[in-house]
Amino acid sequence: MTAVPLDPAPRPSPSAVCAPRALLTVSGGDRRGVTARLFAALAAPGGDLPPVEVVDVEQVVVHGQLVLGVVVGALPAEGGPVEENRFLAALERLAAEVAEATGMRVQVESAADAGLDAAPEGRPHHVILLGRPVPPEAVAGAASAIAGIGGNIEAIRRLSDYPVTSFELTVSGAEATELRIALASVASTSGADIAVEQVGLARRSKRLIVLDVDSTLVRGEVIDELAARAGRAAEVAKITAAAMNGELDFAQSLRARVAALEGLPVEVLDEVREALVLTPGARTLIRTLKRLGFRCGIVSGGFTQITDPLAEQLGLDFAAANTLEVADGRLTGGLVGEIVDRAGKARALARFAARYGIPLDQTVAVGDGANDLDMLGVAGLGIAFNAKPYVREQAHTALNQPYLDAVLQVLGFTRDEVLDAV
Repeated sequence: MTAVPLDPAPRPSPSAVCAPRALLTVSGGDRRGVTARLFAALAAPGGDLPPVEVVDVEQVVVHGQLVLGVVVGALPAEGGPVEENRFLAALERLAAEVAEATGMRVQVESAADAGLDAAPEGRPHHVILLGRPVPPEAVAGAASAIAGIGGNIEAIRRLSDYPVTSFELTVSGAEATELRIALASVASTSGADIAVEQVGLARRSKRLIVLDVDSTLVRGEVIDELAARAGRAAEVAKITAAAMNGELDFAQSLRARVAALEGLPVEVLDEVREALVLTPGARTLIRTLKRLGFRCGIVSGGFTQITDPLAEQLGLDFAAANTLEVADGRLTGGLVGEIVDRAGKARALARFAARYGIPLDQTVAVGDGANDLDMLGVAGLGIAFNAKPYVREQAHTALNQPYLDAVLQVLGFTRDEVLDAV
């Protein structure tokens, strides 16, 4: 018996044979039956038009205006190779018939002339522009920057119009690092946020998100609120700012700030927790991701007496934070247990991902301070949210919008998908 190889050499498909290709572009006011009419004509070739294969299709309707692009290739005919000029001429006649029947404009050009035969170098990327609004100079600047490094915009689609406007550009021919560098100055001058992500399954396979709490999930810093009630607000706020900017070791600064809380009655913790204001979009983000199957939680340099009830209120899957020491109904100015500092946040993320069997490259971390950097770096996607410059420069991407649910657009979810999940 002859052995059959497990991986035989594949036979070339008809599309692998050198044959002319053409791009048909249909445009005009959208109406029913246009796509069906074009493909019906292509399916019933006659005269000089040989049988064709559909190589690529893209269609979009923008405010009632249809643009349909179809790349077709000539299949080998019995009489030998198909000559390109005759192929294009036959398609021109077909295009004229479709245009007359539908009232649309139908253009034909060689795929080679349209630049469709040249395979771009490097893997494609998504460039997401967000703003409220997105100014024209942001789109112009991004397009110029992409072209300046040899990239090409293959497609643009709108992701959302509320609470922020966002567009996703599919870009080929440029690498992630050079894209981020080229687009950074556009973001700073235009005021729009610009994120870069590699196209692929990994983008939509994220399954766990961890959020910082202070100045991310909620507005303000809890420890500053506690310090205000202890009469030491200015002193503690100064230490907090230095720590978040990376000027002080977080663990050391935390101990110094907590020491200033000595003697506060434990009831103050309840007062501060009840006064917390969630960042706009926080509930939408969590609710949407949970319905999409995400594990959602918080990892905070704050305090469990605040974060645990907050996690329960929001229906989160996990939470990690520091614990204030309490004796005789008052804060002692000390902490209990391991400190959740910069390294501790990254460890917590890894621990929770392992608990749910989720690889780290399928996780998302969102934070604003220097103590979030290790967590942002170890996650598959680290997002600096309204962060200090020191943090923005080192995160995978940055958001400077006031709405936390803008994270959904960075993940590639459209506004319609968000509404469907709510």
